[in-house]
Formats: sequence, structure tokens, C-alpha cells
Amino acid sequence: MFRFAFRNLLSRPVRSLLALLGLTVAIAGMVGLFSIASGIDDTVGKTFNKIPGLAAMQPGAPIPLFSRLPVAWSAEMATIPGVRTVRPEVWGRAQLVEGKPTFSPPRFLFGTEILSTLKLKQAVYRDDLVAGRFLTKQDLGTMNCVVSRTIAEAFQKKVGDPLRVDGYDLTIIGIYHCGSLLLDVAILLDSDSVRKICKFDEKLVSSIYIEPDDTISNKELAANITSHFRGRRADEWQSNVLVAFPEAGAINMLNAAARLLQGNAGAAPPATQTAEKSGSSEADPAAVEEAIEVRSAADWGDKIAELSSDLDVFLYLMTGIGVVIALLSILNTMLMSVAERLIEFGVLKANGWSAWDVMKLVTWESALLGLGGGILGCMAGWVAVQVMNAIYPTKLHLFASPALLLFSLAFSWVLGMIGGIYPAIWALRMSPMEAIRRG
Repeated sequence: MFRFAFRNLLSRPVRSLLALLGLTVAIAGMVGLFSIASGIDDTVGKTFNKIPGLAAMQPGAPIPLFSRLPVAWSAEMATIPGVRTVRPEVWGRAQLVEGKPTFSPPRFLFGTEILSTLKLKQAVYRDDLVAGRFLTKQDLGTMNCVVSRTIAEAFQKKVGDPLRVDGYDLTIIGIYHCGSLLLDVAILLDSDSVRKICKFDEKLVSSIYIEPDDTISNKELAANITSHFRGRRADEWQSNVLVAFPEAGAINMLNAAARLLQGNAGAAPPATQTAEKSGSSEADPAAVEEAIEVRSAADWGDKIAELSSDLDVFLYLMTGIGVVIALLSILNTMLMSVAERLIEFGVLKANGWSAWDVMKLVTWESALLGLGGGILGCMAGWVAVQVMNAIYPTKLHLFASPALLLFSLAFSWVLGMIGGIYPAIWALRMSPMEAIRRG
């Protein structure tokens, strides 16, 4: 039956080829589109599996770059049970690298407290060094830096070369490679050096990295840290954000004016301040704002997964259009094939073929089209993914996983069989004489 079906397809090469190409394009598009979501998941896995600790940031800040916390809070965090090491971090955006704007892909200045980093049991960047050395005590207050291999290759730099960033001359002492688009974008320096370059307030940090001692779960530790700082007033240090975000000035001025008017009018102090002064535990917990937000790698992954799930909806819609077109193409091909071979089917039935035999023949033909289109589509999609990754290595990461390719192949095969069911049913319902007469 297989050989008979294969020969029937070869007997009409043009029509079979057109149906095959239609399905190939649809499956290749399916592989290409879903490799975007797979690439996001793969990047997330490569990124956050390297970060076992927690990150404390300003509530609502999407990334540390937009967060500000008092540096003094890091010393308090170090005393909380379950904390092994804390590392204050200062993040800034490098506007110009070697005189070139860094809009896409972005480049970030990562100011790390060197002594704390050296105490970490596991540290991103430090553990991924591929050339040179990492920052040590001798680099405190200097412009020595560690850059990613991606940045080094983009500007044709090696260990020992100078790197000019935002008007400052840095010296590359090490090169790292994490293999993640989210991590391979940083230039590491001593935190005081980043403060100097970015005009960052010395009393503030962007975030505080917390390495747990594994005596309690990360979730419990995050809850304890959040509870420790709950109810703190942030207005004493939020005004310093003006240094990094001048556009926030109007908002802060309005807030300050409102507080001044309240004071002149004898207004009662905020609920959080009253609760702190009185020591009362009767304050409504919902009315007390969180001073910090502590996130684990799983939390970051969940937020990106939400973005990926929204993207999947769009991908499903786009893929669905291609699949419908491919299904109609196969259906049309098989209907025309059956219509042209009615006499053949009538003769086969007159010579003892059953209706089931005829249905198997037509279904085999459509299944072969689906299988062939799936193989070609998966190959074309995989090649396209590799080409795009090679052309845009620092901007794009597509991932056509084996699971995605196998699913696409099976989907194409099933789609082919579905496209042949109706023509098969139409053919088997005819009697031999009716089939010969219509033919």
C-alpha cells in the first residue's frame, strides 16, 4: 500500500510538489515562530540557573537599573538569620562605548563591592571568567574592568587594552562569558568607580544581592527580609534619585510641597510613621507599604514566563493562519487527485478492493505529503534559526529545540492525514459502477 501510494504521488509531480511546498512553508514558519518563545525560555534558563541567591530592590522596579535603596540597609540584611553574604550593587547604563552609542544591544556598568563578591560561594561573572583575572582588592577605586566576550569582540579588545566609556578610560583586566544575552552585556568595575562615572549618590545602591546559607528556604528568607524592612519611610532617600533621574524632580517637589502643607495645617502624620512612633501593632498591614521587594531567580523566571505566554498567543495566531492554508492546500490536492482517479477506484473496487482499502490508499498519500512537508519544513526552519543566530549573535537568540522539531514533524504528519480524510470518505462511498460512470 505504501509503494502504491508513493507511485500515485509521483504520477502527478507538479500537484504533489505544490502541496508539499505549501506544507513545508507552513511548518518552517511554525518552527521559526515558536523558536522565539523557546529562545526566551532557553535564555531564562541559562541566566537564572546561575543566580542561586536573592535580589532586594525598590518595590515596582522592573530591573535593578531603575531601583534605589539606602546602602546602609545592606548591613542590616547581613544580620538577618539565613543570610550568608550580602553584596551591594550599583547599576548604570553606558551611553557611549568607544564613542559609539549603545542603544541596541544595551551595555550596562555593573559596580560590584569587590570584597563582598570575593566572599560569595557562587558568583555570576566571577565564575564565568574565560581570560585574564577578576576584580580583587588592588582594583578598589580604579578604572580596571571585566567585560563580556561579546563586548570584547564587538570592539576588538583583549585583556590589557583600554576601553573608553562615557568619557572615562577603563582598562580591561578580564573577560567573562555566561552564554546568556541577559548577562553578557555588562562592564564590571568597583562600585565607587561606577558611582563616579554615573554620578551615582554614594548613600544609595541599585540593589542588594543576598546569598543564603541554606538553613531556610529562599521563599522564607525573602519573606523575613521583606518583613524586617516593612513600614520604613523611603522619602528620606528617594529625593536622591534626582541625581540619576532628573525627570522625577517635579513629582518629588510636589510630594515635598504636599508634606509641607500638611505640616503647616497640623495634619496627622502618615499611618506608617504613626505606627512606628507609637509601636502599635494594630496598624492595618495592607496600609503599610513595603520598603523593599525581594526576588529570587524563580520570581524573575515567572515574570519573563508571563511575557512569553503573551507572546505565545500571537505565535499561535500566526501559525494557525499558515496551518489553515497548508490544510486547505492538502485538501484541495487530494480532492483533485481523487476526482481524477474515480475510474481507477471503480476498477479497484470491481476487482475486490474494499472501501477500507481505498480509504487507506488515499490516507497514505496524504500522510506521505504531510510527512515530507514536515521533514522539509523542520529542516528549513532549523537552518533559518541558525542563520539568524549567526547574523545577530548579540541581539537575537532563537532556539529550535529537538522537542519543537519532533512536535512540528508529528503535527505535519497528522495534518496531512486530516487533509486526506474527507477525500477518502468521498471515494469509498461510491459504488464501482458509479465511480466508473462519473469518471
